[in-house]
Amino acid sequence: MLKKIVESLKNFTNRRPAFDPSGLNDPIAMQTEWRPLKSGGTNFKTHKLVEVNYHRLEFKATVFARIFCMLFLLAGLAVVFFFGLKTIDWQNLTSNFESAIPLIAGLIFATVGSVLLYFCTKPIVFDKTYGYYWKGRKEPAQTYDQDNKKTSAPLSDIHALQIVSERVSSSKNSYYSYEINLVLHDGGRLNVIDHGRLASIREDAQKVAAFLGIPVWDSVSR
Repeated sequence: MLKKIVESLKNFTNRRPAFDPSGLNDPIAMQTEWRPLKSGGTNFKTHKLVEVNYHRLEFKATVFARIFCMLFLLAGLAVVFFFGLKTIDWQNLTSNFESAIPLIAGLIFATVGSVLLYFCTKPIVFDKTYGYYWKGRKEPAQTYDQDNKKTSAPLSDIHALQIVSERVSSSKNSYYSYEINLVLHDGGRLNVIDHGRLASIREDAQKVAAFLGIPVWDSVSR
């Protein structure tokens, strides 16, 4: 109990001061939310910004992020093939369920790794030729929904880029994760990326802002 109280006090004292958007002198900044849009996050850099050409920017998964996901996948497959398939008793599977545990555990790890890799490598694109921002493997004409702006938006609807932080805590450690969000003209937001390297987040936000000709609203104290 005492340990939990100490951790709570530590988290409270380490919180960043509240951001006041009135200093931005923009009514849209007063309309939009300044809390994290996406819960959780990582303590390492998951994406890097790549200039594909003069008309297109993409966030792509870093090598480390890909390896991190692949570790789960490969570990699961290793368990399945080297332990599960060799030790499982297929004839007495119903009566001896314990022999199938390595196979089940390996399949779970492999599935988690596959899902992580799929979402980690999902394209995140700003394209002036299409005139859209989108997140996903489908072109914007297939993903854009006027009533559900979660994964895509016309570039003309983007008012600003927002940087916000979130303190992510676990039983063992805690760290800050930082978001780049799009702020639309109606005050709505779309999350672009979320990871733990503030310098990279700021640098990438400035590049995207210059590409789109919009401001960066940085709420993270320096």
